[in-house]
Amino acid sequence: MTMGTRIYLARLAGLPVFDPNGDRVGRVRDAVVRLRTTNRPPQIVGLVAEMALRRRIFLPIGRVTSMDAEAVVLSTGTLNLRRFEKRPNELLILEDLLDRRVTVVPEHGEGPVHHGIVVDVGMDLNRNTEWIVTRIAVRELTGRLARRGHVYQAEYDRVRGLVGPTDTQGTANLMAVLDQMRPADMANALQHLPDARRNEVAAALDDRRLADVLEELPEHDQVEILVALERERAADVLERMDPDDAADLLAELPHTEQTVLLDLMEPEEAAPVRQLMSYQAGTAGSVMTSEPVILTPDATVAEALARIRNAELSPVVAAQVFVARAPMATPTGKYLGVVHFQRLLREPPAAIVGGLVDSGIEPLRTETGLAEITRRMATYDLVAMPVVDSTYRLLGAVTVDDVLDHLLPRDWREHDAHVDEQVIP
Repeated sequence: MTMGTRIYLARLAGLPVFDPNGDRVGRVRDAVVRLRTTNRPPQIVGLVAEMALRRRIFLPIGRVTSMDAEAVVLSTGTLNLRRFEKRPNELLILEDLLDRRVTVVPEHGEGPVHHGIVVDVGMDLNRNTEWIVTRIAVRELTGRLARRGHVYQAEYDRVRGLVGPTDTQGTANLMAVLDQMRPADMANALQHLPDARRNEVAAALDDRRLADVLEELPEHDQVEILVALERERAADVLERMDPDDAADLLAELPHTEQTVLLDLMEPEEAAPVRQLMSYQAGTAGSVMTSEPVILTPDATVAEALARIRNAELSPVVAAQVFVARAPMATPTGKYLGVVHFQRLLREPPAAIVGGLVDSGIEPLRTETGLAEITRRMATYDLVAMPVVDSTYRLLGAVTVDDVLDHLLPRDWREHDAHVDEQVIP
C-alpha cells in the first residue's frame, strides 16, 4: 500500500474515492470498526463511501491501495453496490466514536485519571496486514469549555468509555466534519445517524444551515427534526427557509401546530408562507416560490447581473429576472416579462432591462395544475415560469425543481436504483 503506517480516520471524511483509472467512485463518509471478543484492539474492516443517488456502500479495507490527504484509491475487481448496513459487532468512527466523552487511565496505573472528548481515531497496519485502532486523539475537558482543552494522543487500551451508551456523546467534532459538506450531503449524513444523535446535531446547527439542510431532507425527517426543537427555535428556522419549502413542511404538521409556529414567526416572514398554504395543493400557487428575482424596467443589465450573482440563490432562480412595475416585493405592480440570463450576458452593462423583456410566454395562474405547468415548461424549454393574479400582478414563479419535487414519489430522496455490483477495471 502506498500509504503511511498510521492514518487518522476523521481526516479521511469527504475525500474522493477513485478507481485505478482515475474515475471517481464516490466520497468517504465513515470508517467501519469491528469489535473483538478478546482484549485485542478493534479492527478497521472498511470504509463507507457515498455514491451517486446518495447510496452509501461498503468498501473493504483490503481493496484500498492508497489513501492520503488527497484521495483514496481502490484496486481492480468487483465492487458490491448494495446499501451499507452496520452489523451488530461493528461501530462507525464518525457516527459512534467521535465526540464521545471518555476517561483516559494512567500508564502502568501511575498518575491521575483524565477526562476528555474523542476528536479522532488513529489506525495502524500490523504485522498481519490488518488495520487496527491503536490511538485515540482526545481533547482534555477543562471545566465546561472542552473545545479549549489540550489535545493529546492515548493508546487505545488506556481509553475507557468508547463502547457503550451514547448519552455521553457530544456534537462539536462531528459537526466540524459535516460542516465541510454541501447541505444535500449533510442531509444524507443526518439520515444515517440514530434519531437522538441526528436531533442533537440538527439542534447544534445555526438557523441558516439547519434551514438549508431541512430543505434537502425527506418530509418525515424534516418533521421529526422540527418537532424536536423548541417551538421558538423551530419558528426561527422556518423563517430562514424558502417560503415554499416552509409551507410544504408546515403542511405536514397538525393544524394546531401550524398555527402556533406561524404565530411565532415574524409577521413579514409568515405572510408569504400563509399565502402559499392558502392555495389548493397541486397548483401553481401551492408550489411556487414567492421570492424570485424581480426588477423594475428601468434597472440596468449590470444591476440584473449583480442580483443573480448572489451565491444564496439557487441556479434555477438565478437563471432569469422577472420585470414588473413597482413595488418589487410580491405581489408586484403589473408584470411585464422576463429576461433570461443568457440575454443579459449578450447586452452591454448600461442597457435597460425594460427593453430586453420576453413577453411572449403566457404567465401561469395560481390555479394552474401541475400537469399543465409541466407541459408548458417542456414545450418552451423553461426552467421557471411566472405566476400572476387576475390583475396581472406577479405573485411568484414556479421552477423546475418545484415541479420535480411534487411529481417524484414522496420517498425519492431515499430511493436506490437496483444495482448490486460494479466491476472496476
